[in-house]
Amino acid sequence: MKSSEIKQKVRLKLMKNRLNMDYSLLSILILLGLISILTLYIIEPTLPPKFEGIHFWLQQAKWYVGGGVVITAVMLIDYDRFHQITWILYGIGMLSLVMLFFGFPPGIVPEVKGSVAWFQIPLIGTVQPSEFMKVILVMVLAHIIVRHKQKYSEKTIKIDLLLLSKIAAVAAPPMLLIAVQPDLGTFLVLGAITASLVLVSGIQWRILFAMLLMVVIAGLLGLVAWQLFPDAASVFIDITGFDHVAGRITGWLNPNENPDDSYQFIKGMLAIGSGQLFGKGVSSMEVNVPEQHTDMIFTAIAEQFGFIGSSIVITLFFLLIYRLVYIALQSNDRYGTYLVTGMIGMFAYQIFQNIGMSIQLLPITGLPLPFLSYGGSSTLTYLLAIGIVLNVHSRTKKYMFEEARWYD
Repeated sequence: MKSSEIKQKVRLKLMKNRLNMDYSLLSILILLGLISILTLYIIEPTLPPKFEGIHFWLQQAKWYVGGGVVITAVMLIDYDRFHQITWILYGIGMLSLVMLFFGFPPGIVPEVKGSVAWFQIPLIGTVQPSEFMKVILVMVLAHIIVRHKQKYSEKTIKIDLLLLSKIAAVAAPPMLLIAVQPDLGTFLVLGAITASLVLVSGIQWRILFAMLLMVVIAGLLGLVAWQLFPDAASVFIDITGFDHVAGRITGWLNPNENPDDSYQFIKGMLAIGSGQLFGKGVSSMEVNVPEQHTDMIFTAIAEQFGFIGSSIVITLFFLLIYRLVYIALQSNDRYGTYLVTGMIGMFAYQIFQNIGMSIQLLPITGLPLPFLSYGGSSTLTYLLAIGIVLNVHSRTKKYMFEEARWYD
């Protein structure tokens, strides 16, 4: 073999090792994207008249193409450099949420169904800052935990409480601003991200158990107060602006007694149940479910393709989470592991919540199903998150005899 051929093979091998692309994760992503576009194309004729002439499937395809560009751009930057821009991104995210809170600037902050969560920007369209705040929160919490552990090598209760206070100080402001929009669904997603990173941050379990116990006690006291003093609880909920949340909970617990609040539940269950084992077939849809192209897209899949089609979708999501867990465990860099762990918390909670509310296992919170539901801000956010995960995977070093692990 010629020396030039040998050099070429060595060069190709080095490039392959440098890229280290996770093609399994990319394949899952492509399949979910195709399912999303196909489902939106099929259900388009069944959507309400107000959506007539809007090609959601075509717009979704454009968002996926744009997301591919985002992934490529993120892959070009070593994720370790994210440390340098983390606080800048957090500041931009907080500024956008504060602007929404004050309705500034006037004219581009519409109120949709009682919620103020979007900017209506000319030539660009609707932008939802809370979606991008999910990824930003993952980045800033991972940054805080890494810097804290670099500064404090000891493990004491005082130092762990200090770390916990830092996490709370960063996570609480965006969560509160999103809660008052009001957007309970995204508020809970940020809570899931924070919880997932707290669990892997190394904080002592006695502290975590104490926190969990306080949350459980607070929840039980709230339920008791609701049952013993329903009038006072209703007044408190009205004052805080969360009356829609109470309606969704009562509609979930007693759908027959609250037909207005449980309408979407009932329609969703009818659609899923009518699909049975193999579904009604492509375009054979008879149940009109509100918001079926966004939050309730899983019901459209279940009605057309039945239990088998739904199981395939759930399996793809399971494989997605599995790959993310694998990449987090394989990473030999603390910061990379925390970044991927935060994305796991975000995706796992949203998938569980969306499918759970579609089958009446959980109350409706208005969360989209990742990669399947229509939405520009949400789709770009999820693809950005996958880009960061692929970045971590591509720069995970492999060792010949033994893999180095930061947690050894």
